[in-house]
Amino acid sequence: MNAAGAGGLTAAEVDALLAPLDASRFALVAVSGGPDSTALLLMAAEWAARRGTTRIVAATVDHGLRPESAAEARGVAELCERLGVPHYTLVWTGAKPSTRLQERAREARYRLLAEKARAIGADIVVTAHHADDQAETVLFRLMRGSGVAGLRGMEPMSRRNGVTIARPLLGVGKSALVAFARARAAAFADDPSNAELRFARPRLRALIASLASEGLDAEGLARLARRAAEADEALARMTAEVETRLGGDGAIDARVLFEAPIAIVQRILARRVAAAGGRDSSRIGLEKIEALALRLRDASIEKRALKANVGGAVARLNAKGKLEFSPEPARRTVGRIRSAGAHDE
Repeated sequence: MNAAGAGGLTAAEVDALLAPLDASRFALVAVSGGPDSTALLLMAAEWAARRGTTRIVAATVDHGLRPESAAEARGVAELCERLGVPHYTLVWTGAKPSTRLQERAREARYRLLAEKARAIGADIVVTAHHADDQAETVLFRLMRGSGVAGLRGMEPMSRRNGVTIARPLLGVGKSALVAFARARAAAFADDPSNAELRFARPRLRALIASLASEGLDAEGLARLARRAAEADEALARMTAEVETRLGGDGAIDARVLFEAPIAIVQRILARRVAAAGGRDSSRIGLEKIEALALRLRDASIEKRALKANVGGAVARLNAKGKLEFSPEPARRTVGRIRSAGAHDE
């Protein structure tokens, strides 16, 4: 087997995986030094050399959480030098949080990568999330009671921190990526935190291994994600049709809104609350939107006014059924802060 076909993935298969990057002129590849991202780096370097039209650079985020992290970043830099790929080490500085450490480290990683991409003019950030990561994400969201949109899992393409994030390996299992890196004799690191059960991801990994014996394996979770995506797209189309009947982003007729199924109502409320509050709708808890929808529906039926604070926005329904949204007023002093929630006017 030649180098292009080593590791179980042929050059043609790698080109197909990275085809979503074809429109990119300058891609920033996120490489932690683990086997997954090392395989991605190797694939991207080979792909870019074959294409000759896309420039790639690599970046490693050193979170400073382990003594080995700086050496691992240097190892990635050495591999990049052999491959002829420019490399940057991005350091997460400042005090580290004592709670939700992995979540906040992930947020810092995306922020640093986005900042570097903008600074150097890269038009896309590429990450090595794979099929096993997708299964963990879907299971995590299922356990947290996520709606259909959340059960889609990670998207192959998304926007975050103002840049496009590409995840071309979501259909590839981790074992295939490890084999790819090993076939090229590339050294990679193993982060010991990936086995620490005090973190959610390692616990989910162990849980998936147990669930597989009952038939719910990574493939089954991927199937759930695909079907959730299909349902989500159907709901999105129905939502757009109702939005058209409601008109623009100003005040809307609550009676027209509540003629729609409650799942559509929730989507419209989430979008309008997020727009008024200046937040990402995915960051507003589904439970809050569900509660808002039910309170507004009951008030609309009873023809009474209602005011609700949620997601940085204020929803106001008057007795005639006019519903509008506005930013939540700034709170001037701690002593004057009131509990957020819905109440009758």
